[in-house]
Amino acid sequence: MPPKDLASDEDYWSYIQQAYTVHPSIVNLNNGGVSPSPRIVQDAVERYNKLSNEAPSYYMWRILDQGREPLREKLADLAGCDPEEIAINRNSTEALNTVIYGLDLKPGDEVIGTKQDYPNMINAWRQRSKREGIIYTQISFNFPIENDEEIVSAFEKAITKKTKVLHITHMVNWVGQILPVSKICAVAKKHGIKTIVDGAHSFGLLDFNIPDLGCDYFGTSLHKFLSAPIGSGILYIKKENIRDIWPLVCNDNPKSEDIRKFESLGTRSFPIEQGIGEAINFHQAIGSKRKEERIRHLKNYWAGAVKDIPKVKIHTSLKDDYSCAICGVTIDGMTPGELDSALFSQYKIHTVGIVWENISCVRITPHVYTRKKDLDRLVHAIETIAKK
Repeated sequence: MPPKDLASDEDYWSYIQQAYTVHPSIVNLNNGGVSPSPRIVQDAVERYNKLSNEAPSYYMWRILDQGREPLREKLADLAGCDPEEIAINRNSTEALNTVIYGLDLKPGDEVIGTKQDYPNMINAWRQRSKREGIIYTQISFNFPIENDEEIVSAFEKAITKKTKVLHITHMVNWVGQILPVSKICAVAKKHGIKTIVDGAHSFGLLDFNIPDLGCDYFGTSLHKFLSAPIGSGILYIKKENIRDIWPLVCNDNPKSEDIRKFESLGTRSFPIEQGIGEAINFHQAIGSKRKEERIRHLKNYWAGAVKDIPKVKIHTSLKDDYSCAICGVTIDGMTPGELDSALFSQYKIHTVGIVWENISCVRITPHVYTRKKDLDRLVHAIETIAKK
């Protein structure tokens, strides 16, 4: 079946749902923060952890550490890139901060990002600005936007002769807006500007290859839609750029062209790292495009059901090109915190209230294990609360 048709086949997805061990009494719709792992991934981490504790220095360094290269190849296959362009680390913040602090920039050089970027990245650029005198410029968007040119032109208009880097969020974590990254990167390339892409919420959800974005650097967390162990991530650096980036943690050859210089983390959780492999197996058994279409279908299912309820407002596009899993909602007369609290206290639906810059809403994020019955419960809850 075509992935779009399979997206609504509840019999098929019921098998996927059974792979997860989510709490039966709580409807978890905050997968945009961190996603649970299926049982097979949890079992792998537990197995590797028990093995490590039998003789840590032996099993960690001489056995599990040898699994990093095969894992690198699996991750590169999933990302559609060369294994020599993938470094394995712990999350998007670590990956992107590696690049943010690793770039050779001088006072007066400009970096352009947005006010809707993730705080850890914004703060990293602000810190460089305070310490070194680089110029950090933020443009702002009023989402949802259903026009690529509006987004691309905003970045291009902000570019000056001093601009050296564009920082681009692939999927905005607050409301799920998908930015036309490849088009923005093409504009940057035309001006000789490097591009950093925050793919925390897009990787493992959207069906794409990283090189097709045309970016120089890409960081993501694997514990979101890939459902890898909590505390896992990757950094992609286009091969020609590896030498130019200083590692975040010291390395004996910081100007090496070897991507492994970014993995000098010292002792880390080998069980978590090796558990990534099972998450990739699980993801590929479903299929990237099938997963994308299913989660988009679930988002549209509940959002489409509530968008016309009086006092209810949806803050995310329902068009395929501009959103997938994450969607923001508000009810007139309630703060995001009040709505979030009401959903949990009255219906045991776990969401998150978002108040950031010009964004104020409750973020709802289903995953492949989410049942439509759970979303029916959400729709009923929103409708009931809105009537009060």
